[in-house]
Amino acid sequence: MSAVILETRQISKRYPGADRAAVDAVSLSVNTGQFFGLLGPNGAGKTTLLSMISGLRRADSGQILINGKDVAHNSTEIKRTIGLVPQDLALYQNLTARENLMFFGSMQGLRTTELQRQVDNCLEVGRLQDYAHRRVTSYSGGLKRRLNLAIGLLHEPALLILDEPTVGIDPQSRNFIFESLRHLNQSGMTIIYTTHYMEEVEQLCAEVAIMDQGHIIAHGSLNEILTRQNGQTITIRLAEETNEHTIALLQQLPGINEIIVSQKLLSIISSQPLDVIEQAISILRQQSAEVLSLSVGSMNLEQVFLQLTGTRLRD
Repeated sequence: MSAVILETRQISKRYPGADRAAVDAVSLSVNTGQFFGLLGPNGAGKTTLLSMISGLRRADSGQILINGKDVAHNSTEIKRTIGLVPQDLALYQNLTARENLMFFGSMQGLRTTELQRQVDNCLEVGRLQDYAHRRVTSYSGGLKRRLNLAIGLLHEPALLILDEPTVGIDPQSRNFIFESLRHLNQSGMTIIYTTHYMEEVEQLCAEVAIMDQGHIIAHGSLNEILTRQNGQTITIRLAEETNEHTIALLQQLPGINEIIVSQKLLSIISSQPLDVIEQAISILRQQSAEVLSLSVGSMNLEQVFLQLTGTRLRD
């Protein structure tokens, strides 16, 4: 069995004045070397959970262990184990990439030769050598994200925590970050990855946990999460968005577990998909809805996520 690098035991956190806990009795474990995805809608408690794991916030109750040591009593030592790449860019805009890395490296306790070596390594990891002496204010969003990642790697953490690391960047930069993270993970680094992009988790993560309203509502391997829900998905792409009356007619069909509507896309979850298709197409034609394409297959992560957390908008 793999060693456990992170374990949370019934940890909770409620902010003053809040009507419920942001994190409510969460127990979770992450094995050494895992690429672990943490998902949840806005307000689910993900960022609060990561903040407590990384020692930035104290839990109201429960226990957090890193390599078997309690975060509450070994904060300084444990922070050397963890690298945190926050969603909000933690960069000094008027400094160059090298100056940013030198500053944050010295804050981590790196000195002289070791500091210089790690700065050079991190510039290479982020492929930032050609931009090392340019001020960050001139960088594109992708370059800033790459530098943000490089800073989190300065002290060679055993556990890397990434909170929405690809927000607002181009596909090329996103692909580069993916490849860098895969390489780091293959080299033995444990990674906890949170994002709203479900396809990123499907590409990168072997283990997944889904949070909602402060609780873990699903946890397991990616394959277990995808196959745990009942039914298959009939995916229908329409020429125009459909109306509530049409959806109500479809929901009356026998064998339908749920219908997820995303603009012009209908995802019909059914335990009897082949029996449902003909009737569903008939209703859509009666309602003058033009079908552009139709497919049947297993549920993807986004469909499972919406089935577990609902389709209502979150703040």
